[in-house]
Amino acid sequence: MSLAEPGPQPTTTPLQVQMTLEVVVIPVSDVDRAKRFYGGLGWRLDIDFSGAEDYRVIQFTPPGSGCSIIFGRNVTAAAPGSVKGLHLVVADIEVARAELLRRGFEVGELFHDPGGIFHHADQAHLCSGASPGRKSYASYAAFCDPDGNSWVMQEITARLTGPMARGEDRFSPELIAVVGYAAD
Repeated sequence: MSLAEPGPQPTTTPLQVQMTLEVVVIPVSDVDRAKRFYGGLGWRLDIDFSGAEDYRVIQFTPPGSGCSIIFGRNVTAAAPGSVKGLHLVVADIEVARAELLRRGFEVGELFHDPGGIFHHADQAHLCSGASPGRKSYASYAAFCDPDGNSWVMQEITARLTGPMARGEDRFSPELIAVVGYAAD
């Protein structure tokens, strides 16, 4: 009798096929209201297609993103507002937040997680303001679309690509401790 779980087993062998995230489906209750909202963010409208039997697909792409969102009628069975915590990467969290506020959007205050790795879902573990020293991956601001689908803007000023050189200070000490340093 085998104790192994059925299905694919974890492996350290890299996948030999490239995979990229292309589309995230967002459930909305009012397609035209959602179209105005995402268009107001300054996102590029790629598709607005209406087909037979009350079928409609709208696709928007955030500036600089390789991934788009799709919403419409009869494109998902998910409840409107049920998508939570989608992340948008920005180079400067304060500038991005100010731009959305200038456009009339409600955006929460800046926050960070003192744990330094990723933000907790529970707001009790979060601290107000950008992360001390504005470390990459560590500052956030959140907003919702009219249905309550939530988005988190995350400031990334330097990409984490693996073990770091000694003396690296662009990332939180907690993140450096997890990733480690490159061999000297």
